Amino acid sequence: MKKLYSNKWQILIFLLPALILFCGVLIAPIGASAYYSFFDWNGFGEKTFIEFSNYRELFTSNAIGFMKALRNSLLLAALSVGLQLPLALALALALGKGIKGERGFLSIYFMPVLISTVVIGQLWLKIYNPDYGILNVFLRKVGLESWTRIWLGTKKTALGSVFVPTLWQYVGYHMLLLYAGVKSVPPELREAAMLDGATDGQVNRYIVLPYIKPIIKISVIFAVTGSLKSFDLIYVLTNGGPLHSTEVPSTLMINMLFLRNRYGMGSTIAVMLIVLCFGFALLINAIFREED
Repeated sequence: MKKLYSNKWQILIFLLPALILFCGVLIAPIGASAYYSFFDWNGFGEKTFIEFSNYRELFTSNAIGFMKALRNSLLLAALSVGLQLPLALALALALGKGIKGERGFLSIYFMPVLISTVVIGQLWLKIYNPDYGILNVFLRKVGLESWTRIWLGTKKTALGSVFVPTLWQYVGYHMLLLYAGVKSVPPELREAAMLDGATDGQVNRYIVLPYIKPIIKISVIFAVTGSLKSFDLIYVLTNGGPLHSTEVPSTLMINMLFLRNRYGMGSTIAVMLIVLCFGFALLINAIFREED
């Protein structure tokens, strides 16, 4: 081992290509975004240094709408943690017991993750179509025509309608993570608990869940940060509408960059997204550490 670490130059040479790629793909764009966030710039002409004005405007101006977009993202994050993860955990616990057709169910639940998000967006656009969409057609067939809506065109239903495809697409992803943790629980622990008269619910509560807590933490982090940086599905379904009711920071950032030509403000939103994702990841880590 000492001999291995004594060849520091050789180690550095082998690590250098990956380090260059990491800095070029991740670190450099973050640095550039942080730099441009201090300027008023349209992407072509002269840059004007304005210090922290973009950050002040971001949190104080209703015209930007960042706080509303952030509130929508936090609501999606709360729904993901409160609905998506419990559903994924229930599926993982059910499949982890070794039911018949276990591998088939795993493939079926994980299949939406493999489909392009743009394709999923187009699919759900058809489902939500107010005229021929399967959802409204079904409601009419069962006599609930009063329940039909323009699901993606009404402020009250648009955000919830966007969340449903998100839940459908990623519940299999979290289920697979949690399923791997459930299957890693030593069988001896289960058998010992069952011999002591524990029910399936007690085994899950007192043995399985504490054992897979690190996996649950990772799933919570992925769910929260994924909601904060959600973009593609919302962009395809509503593009932030109607009347910005489904606007999230990522769609607002694209709007600033490419529609309003405010590259400085767009970079500011990008920086805030990075800070929020890292901040929530650290917060969730701290919460789970306190529980441990």
